[in-house]
Amino acid sequence: MNNKLYEGQKLNDFRELVNLYKTKYKDLIAFEYKETPESKEHIKITYEQFAKDIEALACKLMELNAKRIALISDNRYEWCVSYLAITTAGLVVVPLDKSLPDNELLDLLKRSEADGIIFSDKYVQALKDATCKLKICMDYDEDKDGILSYSSLLSEGYTLDKSNYNDLKIDNKAMSIILFTSGTTSIAKAVMLSQYAICMDLYALSQMIDIKTTDKFLSFLPLHHTFESTTTFLFGTSCGITIAICDGLRYIQNNLVEYHVTGFVCVPLMLEIMYKKILKEIESQHKTTLVKIMRVLFRHANIETKRKIFKSIIDGLGGKLRTIIAGGAPMDKETIKGYNDFGFDVHQGYGLTETAPVLAGENGFNKKTGSVGFPLPTIELKVDKPDENGIGEIIAKTPAIMLGYYKNEEATNEVLKDGWFYTGDLGYIDEDGFVFITGRKKDMIVLKNGKKIFPEEIEILINKLPYVTESMVFASLDDSKQDRNTDNVICAEIIYNEDELKKAYPNIKESEYCDTIWNDIKTKVNKQMPAYKYIRRILISTEPIIKTTTQKIKRSEELKKIQKKNK
Repeated sequence: MNNKLYEGQKLNDFRELVNLYKTKYKDLIAFEYKETPESKEHIKITYEQFAKDIEALACKLMELNAKRIALISDNRYEWCVSYLAITTAGLVVVPLDKSLPDNELLDLLKRSEADGIIFSDKYVQALKDATCKLKICMDYDEDKDGILSYSSLLSEGYTLDKSNYNDLKIDNKAMSIILFTSGTTSIAKAVMLSQYAICMDLYALSQMIDIKTTDKFLSFLPLHHTFESTTTFLFGTSCGITIAICDGLRYIQNNLVEYHVTGFVCVPLMLEIMYKKILKEIESQHKTTLVKIMRVLFRHANIETKRKIFKSIIDGLGGKLRTIIAGGAPMDKETIKGYNDFGFDVHQGYGLTETAPVLAGENGFNKKTGSVGFPLPTIELKVDKPDENGIGEIIAKTPAIMLGYYKNEEATNEVLKDGWFYTGDLGYIDEDGFVFITGRKKDMIVLKNGKKIFPEEIEILINKLPYVTESMVFASLDDSKQDRNTDNVICAEIIYNEDELKKAYPNIKESEYCDTIWNDIKTKVNKQMPAYKYIRRILISTEPIIKTTTQKIKRSEELKKIQKKNK
């Protein structure tokens, strides 16, 4: 496949990124947000102001002599200023998960050896026992109880001589960011990234996706996660877009409309939930058959024609939404087709925290439904030890690679071998160079006969049932037999929406819920798969599955919860 690419924009470090703000984009709006979800006023920050705030805070942080500064809050303007102020001051930033329990937050602060932390006021109580010498609250108007005021420091920074800041040379290949992978503190690994690695990923992304200064992206995935921080924040601002900061997950629909959003970065789960709502709205208007016909008729039309045909759907999501970048988990093919049919430009991508993060993606020139695209420029991907179906572990060679896991040489050596990074993801690469991810190596279920089952592919089928909000497929040893033929059986935990279940089955009684869902699994899910993949047991619940802040299922923790319930 001859991959057509855009020209791209190369940066060496974050200083060069901030310089773009001061020169190329200075009069454009960098951020738009509200003080509260109920506020009518939209606060708008220009790129010139953004750059000035970064430099002022950086100058003050250099004076305070911290070396490694953690960062924790909801998505907000001050988070973005702090991130770039820390890193352009030659210090190390440690973005932390905003949903961490207090004990885990303190543990990760110790593990990262952060000597400072910038935070929002909701963490004041949690951080009272933190040993960091420097504590800065984004919401304090003045210093209090040993905690410094962010706004005061920023103001002081504006008065300082900038000579030391301007003279500082950034070592773009030194550790600049420490990011913790998803998981409990005992297993979360501290990934060390350089500015060079992230800038190489930004360069590759700029060759893949045509983002314009007129674009406005909604930021709602947590900024501590490298997918959001690299793709929306750093890549977006390197292109001069406006970032509209979401008021919270339950306000996404409203924010799409009021900010006139043209794009966003998300995980597949959110897209699938939105797609179900679109289909339900079409059904409520008795237009399901008509829309199906129109989708087939205009499937190969250009995107502008599709957007006119399905204008009512586009308008329901704000009227301007066009570009959707999805990654982090496998996505249902029918959902992708649906969005593309309606006139949205959906780009699937794939990457990991350790690779800064994007390794593969689709662009406007080359797409294949079901794949995560093709390797980004400068990145080489191959399949290690493929089986008879060509499936094996995806390994990557890229300049956008981590320096290693902080103080964990053993774990580093397990994944970095001879210049290749072993992702732990299984998949294959087709004859056209498109990458397909089938599941995580550690989650794969292997039967005694050698057959392999990937939970994600079965979960996608289960989640299509109209009343299912999410599901988790896992293996359980069938110990009911007393001979040697005991083997793993496939089980599914199914989280259902009671109102939707009653809509699907109006006369259903609560005592019939499990039998009804089990019947749908047998007739509507199992029949789409070979017999060895059949679901043999189900558990039903309305309690959400334990997930990370980017909505990835924490399988081991959810299994512990299931086992505890069924003791």
